[in-house]
Amino acid sequence: MKVLIATKNPAKIKGAEEAFGEFFKDYEIEGYSVESNVPEQPVNLETYQGAKNRVDNLCRLASEKGITADYYVAIESGITNSLGKWVITNIAVVRDKNGKEGFGTSAGFPVPECLVDEIIATDLGKVIDRIFHENNIRAGAGGISLISKGVITRGDLTHDAFVMALTPFIGENWFEYTEKKDK
Repeated sequence: MKVLIATKNPAKIKGAEEAFGEFFKDYEIEGYSVESNVPEQPVNLETYQGAKNRVDNLCRLASEKGITADYYVAIESGITNSLGKWVITNIAVVRDKNGKEGFGTSAGFPVPECLVDEIIATDLGKVIDRIFHENNIRAGAGGISLISKGVITRGDLTHDAFVMALTPFIGENWFEYTEKKDK
C-alpha cells in the first residue's frame, strides 16, 4: 500500500507512519512539499482548511507527475479558541484513492493568554524557539515536547490525529450504521 503525505517534516512523517502501522502491515509513505494556502499560523477553521488544501494540492501534484497512491494525507497545526480558551491542536485529513475522506484531531494543549497574539502574528514554532532558546524545534520533537518535559512529542500528536482520521476507513460498523441511518 502506498501513502503520500503532504510534508517533508520528519516528525510528521514518523507520526503518520506509526498511525498507519497501527492498522496496516505493508505500506510505504512518501513525503512531498505542497502549500496549505492558509496563513503560516492557521487560526480556528483555517487549521482544518489547511490540511484539506494540502491533500487537494498533493492529489493535484501526484496526478501531474503520474504518481498513484492508496491514500493521500496531510496534517496542519493551528491555534483554536475552544470553550473560551486558546489551544494548539493538529488536524489530519486522509483521502483514499476513491475520494473517501476522513479527518481527525490530536489532543490540544493550552496556550497562555499573553502569547496568543504573538503566536497568531508570527508562528507557534518561532515563539517556542524564542522562549526555550531553540532553533527549529518543529522539525524535531516539537514544542509540546519541551512544554510537557518530553512526555508528549509532536510525533505523538501527529500519530493520534492520523489514527482519528483513519477511523472512517477502519471503523466500518460505526460509519456504515450512520450512513444507513442518514438515508
